[in-house]
Amino acid sequence: MFLPDAVESILQQDYPSEKVQIIFVDDGSQDRTPQLISQYTAMLNHRAKAFVTSWQGLGHARNRIVDNADGEYILFVDADERLTPSYIKTQIAVMQKNPKVGVTAGVFKFVPGNSILNLEVAPYIVNQRSFGRPKSFIWKTDKMVGTGGTTFRTAAVRQVHGFDESIKGAGEDIDLILRIKKAGWLLEPNSAEFYELHSGLSKPMDLWQKYFWYGYGCQKSFHKTRGAFSLPRMSLIAGFVTGLLYSFPAYRFLYQKQVFLLPLHYGFKHAAWTVGFMRGQIEN
Repeated sequence: MFLPDAVESILQQDYPSEKVQIIFVDDGSQDRTPQLISQYTAMLNHRAKAFVTSWQGLGHARNRIVDNADGEYILFVDADERLTPSYIKTQIAVMQKNPKVGVTAGVFKFVPGNSILNLEVAPYIVNQRSFGRPKSFIWKTDKMVGTGGTTFRTAAVRQVHGFDESIKGAGEDIDLILRIKKAGWLLEPNSAEFYELHSGLSKPMDLWQKYFWYGYGCQKSFHKTRGAFSLPRMSLIAGFVTGLLYSFPAYRFLYQKQVFLLPLHYGFKHAAWTVGFMRGQIEN
C-alpha cells in the first residue's frame, strides 16, 4: 500500500498548507484505498475532495481533478510517488516566474536498495544534469515528461479540454502535453526532486510486465501522436545501444557501478514493449 506515504509527502511540504487542496480519485481499487481516502478527507475537511469512478481509465480520472480543481495549478501525484519537502514550493516558483509556462516537472531521486528501479531513473537524471531539461542525452531530442510529479497550469489544461478519455491504455499524458505545447504554452523543467517507485518495481518480471503493458496499451496514442513514438528506437538492439551510451555518463554523475547494467536493462524492457505493441496491433 503506497498511498499513505504519498499523501504524507504532500502534507509535509514547506508550503502553506491552507493553499493546498488535495483531490483523490479512486478508479475502482479493490484494496484499502477507499477507507484510507475517507480517513484523509475527514481529517483534511474542506481542503480535500474525493471521487470514485469504476475503471474509466486514467484520462477520465485525471479529468475529474481538472474539472473540480479550485487552484491556479494542478500537481498530479500518483500513489507510488514521494515528494521531497520543497517540491510544491519549487513548482509554484517556476510557474509564477513565467506566466507562459504551462507545464513544469522535477527530477527523480535514486531509491536506496532497488537496482532495477534506479536503472529506470538513471537516464532521466543524466538528461536533466546534462541539459537542465528533459532532453535525450542520446538522441538530442526533447523528452516528454509523464503526468506523475508534474505541475500543470490549470488554464492550460482547460484550454485544450483536458485529457483525451478515448485513450484507455498508455500515453494520455504525452498526448495532453503535446496539445498544450501546440497551444503555445512552454514546458519548463525544475530542480525539485521526487521518488518514483513504479508500484514497487524490483524484479525483472515486474519490468517486463510494465513495458509489455506500455507497448500493448499505447495503440490509440501511437496512432494519434505519431511524433511521440519511434518504433525503430524501441527495438531490442536500439535499447541495448541506448543503455550502453547512457551507462558512462550515468556513472560520471551518480558513481554507481550498477549503471553498467543499463544495456541489459534497456534491451530487456524494449523487447517487452515491442512484444506488447505487436500483441496490441494484432488484437486491435
